[in-house]
Amino acid sequence: MKVVFAGWRDLAHPQAGGAEVLVDRLATGMLDRGHEVALMCGGPVAEHPYPVVDLGGTYTQYLRAPLEHRRRFADWDLLVDTENGVPFFSPLWRSGPILCLVHHVHTEQWAHRFPAPIAALGRETERRVMPRVYRRTPFVAVSPSTATALAGIGVHPDDITVASLNGVATCPVEAAPDPEPLFVTLGRLVPHKRIDLLLSCWPEVRRRTGGRLVIVGDGPERRRLEALAGEGVELVGKIDEDQKWELLSRAWVLAHPALHEGWGAVILEAASAGTPAVGFDVPGVRDAIVDGRTGLLATSAEEFTARLIELAGEPGRLEALGQRARDHAARFGWEHSVDEFERVADAAAGRPGARRGNGRRSRYRSTS
Repeated sequence: MKVVFAGWRDLAHPQAGGAEVLVDRLATGMLDRGHEVALMCGGPVAEHPYPVVDLGGTYTQYLRAPLEHRRRFADWDLLVDTENGVPFFSPLWRSGPILCLVHHVHTEQWAHRFPAPIAALGRETERRVMPRVYRRTPFVAVSPSTATALAGIGVHPDDITVASLNGVATCPVEAAPDPEPLFVTLGRLVPHKRIDLLLSCWPEVRRRTGGRLVIVGDGPERRRLEALAGEGVELVGKIDEDQKWELLSRAWVLAHPALHEGWGAVILEAASAGTPAVGFDVPGVRDAIVDGRTGLLATSAEEFTARLIELAGEPGRLEALGQRARDHAARFGWEHSVDEFERVADAAAGRPGARRGNGRRSRYRSTS
């Protein structure tokens, strides 16, 4: 099969995140299985085992995508259109099979990132225009929360398949937890991650537990967060993979205050290191944290604070949650993710014998 991905960014982009990691893992996995794969996206781009077409700037890429597709990929078996709030509107310029891959519906994120007029335009485009343009197009959602949100904006449930696409590597290190409470948060420093909320909770957590809060990542919010950080807080910027795994292995708790996620890949990474997470009962996060088994969910800032304090004071429970988190993460290897994606891609491309889910009890089709 010949599969081309249309994405917003490449892994080389300074603001690349979990969506870019997922596309790269799926593309590499499909390539390893003998499929022909390519990616077209906004720059900057890096070298990969598969060809990457640089479509230019953040917004001009949407104008260039139809031209590059017609020139290079019009006869390919499948276009995977990764919908990141601003759609490529590929059904308007591609006649062949399309699969729309969605991490999350952006909802409040528009208001957090853009001035009011632009936010309103983006929100209405995603809520009203995108579902109409992509009607009868198969969608793959990375979590039940994303599937529910898609149905909420008008995508027909029969067109949505939920697939466990977000994988996690096995933690390569085994480090003893820090002797003092170590809370870690990891991700892009952007408004919807709500690191400012975590910092507002931190003085009370530190007063009750002691220890440190380490914030890993970079982004447009960094300077503001540095100004808000108090005692016991370290903003360390970006770190490499070895440093990440070492830190997650030593952490007591992953604090994840995000407003919403498609899935929350870092929650599974922490779980693979045996570190439970505390997050909010919001879309995506509630899919990645099994409440009471691999971590804890909260419904308010006060409850979030209490959960962090609670876990730090119960070493036995912390260890039990960590072990169950590690066992849970072991179910989400990248080979399984590629298996899931390959089945959905086969169905979207109309290949003979393709399976479109096994009828799990849900409003939506599921591949697992």
